[in-house]
Amino acid sequence: MFSIDRLRALAAVAAQGTIAQAARALHMTPSGVSQQLAKLEREAGHPLLQPHGRSVRLTHAGRVLATHADRLLDQLAAAQADLADLGNDVLGPLRIGGVGSAVRTLLPDALAALAAEHPRLAPTVVDGEANELLPRLLDDQLDLLLVESWPTRPLAVPQGVTLRTLTSEEVYVALSVHHPLADRTTLGLDADLGGLADTAWACCPPGTEPHEALLHVFRTRGLEPDIRYLLADHTTQLALVSRNLTACLVPAMSRHPAPTGVRFLSARPALRRDIGAAWLTRAESPPIRACLDAVAAVAATVTGA
Repeated sequence: MFSIDRLRALAAVAAQGTIAQAARALHMTPSGVSQQLAKLEREAGHPLLQPHGRSVRLTHAGRVLATHADRLLDQLAAAQADLADLGNDVLGPLRIGGVGSAVRTLLPDALAALAAEHPRLAPTVVDGEANELLPRLLDDQLDLLLVESWPTRPLAVPQGVTLRTLTSEEVYVALSVHHPLADRTTLGLDADLGGLADTAWACCPPGTEPHEALLHVFRTRGLEPDIRYLLADHTTQLALVSRNLTACLVPAMSRHPAPTGVRFLSARPALRRDIGAAWLTRAESPPIRACLDAVAAVAATVTGA
């Protein structure tokens, strides 16, 4: 392993032309520079300097190593500059996780705005449900989450996590146009839900917020949904609805694009879903704040929040 100080001495000699001038540039004595170079030669296993009149010049090995030294020193300077800017600049990696509908609807425009305003920010994105993503947030594998919470089953936020609601939206009952209740514009949950007791349902997998919300809607009215299709993606659920195979609950931002043959009924009392951002309180940073602002701005435009 080469010492940074020794590489810096070699780079200075290559740039200044003599050991004496390199010593002045480094605020060292010539003998100190010579000692660093002698040690670097032993580490490299090659002669790095050769006499040239009353001065020295780099050998071929010395020029090769000096080129690498310049690159390493430039990278080190950039790293030091980035660290110095961390307190107030938006840069570096930002690891985002989110539920599919929020990722699809909110993140593209938000990430485009961030790229234009903060080109040194490097976001990455994975999708998933809150029950999968929260453990990764707590383990410092993710920095920021876009999660859903249903008023009938509020998201349980672990200690040390901050949750900020970004938008709230209506949730619709999606039926095939051939379903007996499809000619309605609203569905009374207390009066009409029994008419859906024999209908097959599509829903996100067990343990997820949408799955538990669907169970709550039925069980609080003494009914049990016939859930036959466990599908995380709303678009896939709607494809089955369009073929009159199932019904599903669909948040407003997932209604488009929808296949032909699907009707969206408003529930009464209304069903709603919140989309929120979650992050470790102790880890809040300028990149997280910038991303929050960008996503909130898109959410206000998309959902009218």
